[in-house]
Amino acid sequence: MKQKPIHPALQSYLDGEVILLDKPLHWTSFDTIRKLRRLIGVNKIGHAGTLDPLATGLLIICTGKNTKRINEFMAQEKEYTGTITIGATTPTYDLESTPENTKDFSHITNEKILETVKQFVGEIQQVPPIHSAIKQGGKPVYLAARKGEEVKLEPRIITIYAFEIENIKLPEIDFRVRCSTGTYIRSLANDFGAALGVGGYLSKLRRTKIGAFDAANAESMDGLEMKINDLKADWDKNNI
Repeated sequence: MKQKPIHPALQSYLDGEVILLDKPLHWTSFDTIRKLRRLIGVNKIGHAGTLDPLATGLLIICTGKNTKRINEFMAQEKEYTGTITIGATTPTYDLESTPENTKDFSHITNEKILETVKQFVGEIQQVPPIHSAIKQGGKPVYLAARKGEEVKLEPRIITIYAFEIENIKLPEIDFRVRCSTGTYIRSLANDFGAALGVGGYLSKLRRTKIGAFDAANAESMDGLEMKINDLKADWDKNNI
């Protein structure tokens, strides 16, 4: 697609920028790309690693020549904080679907939780969620899963560099995880609940780091939109 002329104040985005965005809750990663493509007017734009709609936090967005760096950023170590709720499961492993299969968790102790964490540190096998964008036969598997069709995914080798429990207030367990690319935190929550014997699902998630990039330095969507509009307005004011 031929690039249409963009506002002169935004030429750096056409040339190539790396944007650190704090993805809003309920937005898909593609929602952010669509919004910025319209706001900036640049065709060549993409993100380095999907965040689910119910997750917030760091999303690296590349424009122009820096889209060549997307794979570099995607390969880097990630850090997440979040909450696992035990005593039930969900088909999607998070709150995109309704909790079911409830079980009593009153016998679960803090010691049991801390001991179980150890099973998930290091190089482990993990099966991705069937409600995910992984493709089989050219189509995302979540499309088949939503129709109730059988989906079988093979386990993958991932690495959990650190899995720390930050707070326990059952049924909620707050955690921090550092992991390799390809890790599904939803699967980690589901597998952790299964290891406890009472089930579990991901009830909150925030990506805090990708490599050396930190969510603390990311811009909100509203802030980024205001910044871009201010650049346009300042240029127009000084070049009339």
